[in-house]
Amino acid sequence: MLVALLDPYIYEGGVHKHGLILELLEDLGGYLVQKTAASTEVTLIMLIPRKDVHLIEELGTKLLGTITRAPMTGTEIAVVSPTLAYHHLPHSACDVAEYLRHGGANTNMIGLARGMGRRVALSADYERKLINEHDIAIFTFGTFSDCIMNKKPKLLEGINIPIVVTGGPDLNVEDIPNADMYIGNIGRVAHRLRGVDELKGLDRMNEKVGELVDRVREDIAKDPLAVLSPRVMKEIHEQIPDIHNVLAPAPITLQLDGLRVKLPYEDYHVAIEMLELDEGVLLSDVARITPSKMKNYILIKIRRRSDVGFIL
Repeated sequence: MLVALLDPYIYEGGVHKHGLILELLEDLGGYLVQKTAASTEVTLIMLIPRKDVHLIEELGTKLLGTITRAPMTGTEIAVVSPTLAYHHLPHSACDVAEYLRHGGANTNMIGLARGMGRRVALSADYERKLINEHDIAIFTFGTFSDCIMNKKPKLLEGINIPIVVTGGPDLNVEDIPNADMYIGNIGRVAHRLRGVDELKGLDRMNEKVGELVDRVREDIAKDPLAVLSPRVMKEIHEQIPDIHNVLAPAPITLQLDGLRVKLPYEDYHVAIEMLELDEGVLLSDVARITPSKMKNYILIKIRRRSDVGFIL
């Protein structure tokens, strides 16, 4: 239930007095996921208690800002391309990743080592493990129905998270083995996706992926996490000052069931494990902390209430 009580929103407005939004958010028990300031404008990605969203909206209106629901806030999505070759990257895959960020998601682009020929279309074990560290995997395929239905599904094998496939033709998801969702009208092109129909396809993608994220949240709410990942992020900011020196984008990346902390595992995993959440309760008591396949960062996966027997 606790997971379902927080709704994801993005505030966009002027830098002047935006601190009032942050103060109200803290008073309401919400969490700031990410803050981006550019010149005189600021963007705040937030998780707001559902019953108090109207208070943030009223204050945002007074400050002449806008607040919109961003269902993909607090998610990390892998945008996977069959290869790094020029005919698979960068145009459509980059546009897919950029559009998902508009919806609040953090995205990582992954180019597989092989996926060009029918007999060699295969993802390596390392690649599968890296993709499975994310919340959702979006595979950006091309414009040939036969390729999408008969060759590329090999790349989806071993992926344990929800899989979304994008492509040019109009297909049914039942035609693509192992896929959970298919979104058409986003094929492989040699230009940026800026046409009217192409933008409609990207808008539909964000809508459908947002619905998928909401379903995952509802599933988690049936057996809630022992502690909310935004709370863990807040504790890391307060108890491990070195995180403020990390220059990588989103030093702490929220996931639906955990976090990715962009600090070296060897140097900081003990400090992360010993993070105190409540009196006598450490993070290692309620989460699995392992080295990530991405640059040896720290991956935190929070255990469920049914596993630990309580919620913080």
